[in-house]
Amino acid sequence: MNRFRNFRFGTLRDSIPFAILIALYLVVNQAAQAQTGSLADVSFMEGRWKGTFNGGPIDAAWAAPQGDNLAGFMRMMKDNKVTMYELLIFEQTEKGPIVLVKHFKPGLIASEEKDVSDRYSFIEAKKNQALFEKSDGSIRIIYEKRSDNQLVIQRGNQKDGKWVFADLFVFDRVR
Repeated sequence: MNRFRNFRFGTLRDSIPFAILIALYLVVNQAAQAQTGSLADVSFMEGRWKGTFNGGPIDAAWAAPQGDNLAGFMRMMKDNKVTMYELLIFEQTEKGPIVLVKHFKPGLIASEEKDVSDRYSFIEAKKNQALFEKSDGSIRIIYEKRSDNQLVIQRGNQKDGKWVFADLFVFDRVR
């Protein structure tokens, strides 16, 4: 009982709001850091990949992250002719990685305006999986390495207030 002789209820009461503020700060700060992400979250994409799309072959290749970027491309073909090229650049920003995508028709004719590219912001990552959302909020993309030899890109759209994803490209590793 003697150890509680100097205990003052007012001191404890005054310290509780401070403790709550500290706890909230730590939770919010940890959540913000978890959502920031880095290029390491997409480094699993490195390598050469091959699949099929729209009745023809599709090739993809991603370089390892270096500095503040990871670069990749895709080539889509049908009947032995190119139908589209796609350049994908992952850049590290303060808010996490972003994906910049530019499409080209045969003859390297840009589908988007000269200074325009599709832009996707990082949402979250898990082991061998990263989720991005298009800047207008209309599309979400999941990059997922399902096994050492399979890479899948899923496209998500809103349906009844929920995101529904379907495989867009399924690639096998080229050795």
